[in-house]
Amino acid sequence: MTMTKQKKTEVAAKFKRHAKDTGNSSMQIAILTERIRQISDHLKNYKKDYASQLGLLRLVGQRRRLLNYVKKTDLAEYSKLLKQLEIRK
Repeated sequence: MTMTKQKKTEVAAKFKRHAKDTGNSSMQIAILTERIRQISDHLKNYKKDYASQLGLLRLVGQRRRLLNYVKKTDLAEYSKLLKQLEIRK
């Protein structure tokens, strides 16, 4: 259920700003979004996996905090992220 290293590097490469970029907010949000989608798919099959439900809620909260930060600092980047990742607001 964890995200594969290959998938994580693909997502990171898509949201990098420069060659040595290791974790800007946009990249972190994209990685969290991918993990949230994977856990959501898992929970569709295993409805009583309450540990995963708790993990999902924690990830959603973390992503929400990062999105709030990006919204405060760079509104254009925030709008672009919502559209790119297909996150509803």
